[in-house]
Amino acid sequence: MNEELSKKRTKSWLYAWLIIFVVVMAILIPLALTADNNWAMGQKLVHAFPEMLLIGFVVATAVVGLWIFIRWLCCWKNFRRFLFVLACLLTLTVLGYTEENWRTKHALDKFESHWAAQGEKFDMNDIVPPAVPDDENFAMAPIWVESLKAILGPQKSRQFYGDNYAEDGRTDFVDRLSMPIAYEDEDGPALGNWQKATLTDLRPWQDYYRTVASKTNLFPVPPSPQNPAQDVLLALSKYDPAIEELRQASTLPDARFPVDYTFQPPAAILLPHLGMMRHVEKALSLRSLAELQNGQSDKALADLNLSFRLIDSARGEPFLISHLVRIAMWQPALQTIYEGLARHQWSDSQLVGIDSQLAKMDFLADYEYSISGEQALELANTEYLRRTSDFGMLDYSDNGSHNDQFRSFVFRLLPGAFFYQNELTMLQLNQECGLLLVDDQNHSVSPHLVQQKTAAESKALSHLSYGNVMARFILPSLDNAVKKTAYAQETVDLARIANALERYRLAMGVYPDSLDALAPHFLPGVPNDIIDAGPLHYRRTSDGQFILYSIGWNETDDGGTVSRGRNGAVNTDFGDWVWQYPSRTE
Repeated sequence: MNEELSKKRTKSWLYAWLIIFVVVMAILIPLALTADNNWAMGQKLVHAFPEMLLIGFVVATAVVGLWIFIRWLCCWKNFRRFLFVLACLLTLTVLGYTEENWRTKHALDKFESHWAAQGEKFDMNDIVPPAVPDDENFAMAPIWVESLKAILGPQKSRQFYGDNYAEDGRTDFVDRLSMPIAYEDEDGPALGNWQKATLTDLRPWQDYYRTVASKTNLFPVPPSPQNPAQDVLLALSKYDPAIEELRQASTLPDARFPVDYTFQPPAAILLPHLGMMRHVEKALSLRSLAELQNGQSDKALADLNLSFRLIDSARGEPFLISHLVRIAMWQPALQTIYEGLARHQWSDSQLVGIDSQLAKMDFLADYEYSISGEQALELANTEYLRRTSDFGMLDYSDNGSHNDQFRSFVFRLLPGAFFYQNELTMLQLNQECGLLLVDDQNHSVSPHLVQQKTAAESKALSHLSYGNVMARFILPSLDNAVKKTAYAQETVDLARIANALERYRLAMGVYPDSLDALAPHFLPGVPNDIIDAGPLHYRRTSDGQFILYSIGWNETDDGGTVSRGRNGAVNTDFGDWVWQYPSRTE
């Protein structure tokens, strides 16, 4: 009897499954036929049929399975069994969560304690620069505060400056430090490029400003053209008051922008001054180049020194982006140094002053500091996610969307061990890869080692796992940052040597036969080639000038050849990193 009853129930379930399947297919087929595409009706059905079968099977199976489970659960004996199994599963889950949390937290604490004993810092509070009194702080000069508040607006101004610098009802802040040198953020004509051994031709800039003046009064121009340098200086004269106020503020002894390192989420910490600094640097660069061509090397040097001050003002910020922005700002300043040297416009005393500024620049040490800060920021971001499950902080394009809410819900179900394990993975990769890419002590960077370490990191993250999910989208890609750092430091060293060579020429009438002649009178010591730690390559040329170069990122001596891409841009991945002047015959 029971066997016959069981067979009847099985048949009824099969019939129910078949009915549900047919109903689902009956709903899906018209939807497929009305799909918005250009296929014929038969093509639409053929294309959609596999998906429809799968959906029908899943829905029918799920409904029948749920019905069978509910009927089974209606029996008190079965219900007690279910409660017992559920209680066991919950107990095992809690015990598993607790044990895994303790194990991974213990491993993380042990790792941090080991490296902390060797001087590593993992807490952002231990890395951030000390506060600076406002009356000694270049970054808190009124022109900075006014300009940044003008672009930030009330809410973000309060976030950046805090309650102590409230607007008090003011809404008339004016941005005087965003100094566009072209109309409507155009690029404008090209400047010279020391990498290509080219000097700046200001005639296109003169023509550009006169053309812009016919459309707008953005830049002043004289009624009749003067020489190109004078016209460019006149066009940029609108920024003279702001630059002079900034120059006066730069005499203050310290510089610390009021970055709120405790802001939550850490990924949303504001750094609005970085973009503004780049605007100022572009204006200073064009202005100093025009001053050199106008025979005003003293004014060009004053603007160059202000550029050095700007580059240095973000040095204490423990962020990789701050480090990379400083590198980007260095290249325009370097062009001014280069053109003054190529045209022999710097005096010996001016060259001594320039070298004293260059001697302070250590991008290799700055990289290590920024990576330590980046590591602390990664941990702070992961801890914030562990506490809040605010997944939207990592995806601003969808912030607040239903998708983010779902992902945040999933995050809340994850044990703390998930976050601790990902923090441990990030720390291990930083210690084994990121922090070893630059050797500041020996003033060197090995491209081969960089490639090896970044490949090892990529391999460790290539397969998605429980312990590297966070690391995959929080850890920055460092190979390009390291190359930019090495290149920036090499250009500082090349500039220092070129500076000393010019001082030697001023004293002796010619460039020396060897770099050994520069030390110790013109240079305390000749820097080595960062790439292979060997001597930099130097030789005099037939026109009485010289060529000075590093073997570059490909670690191959190409005889002082600069690699160019298809568009003519210098490719620093290949060829040598070369300092030379335009031929005197050009």
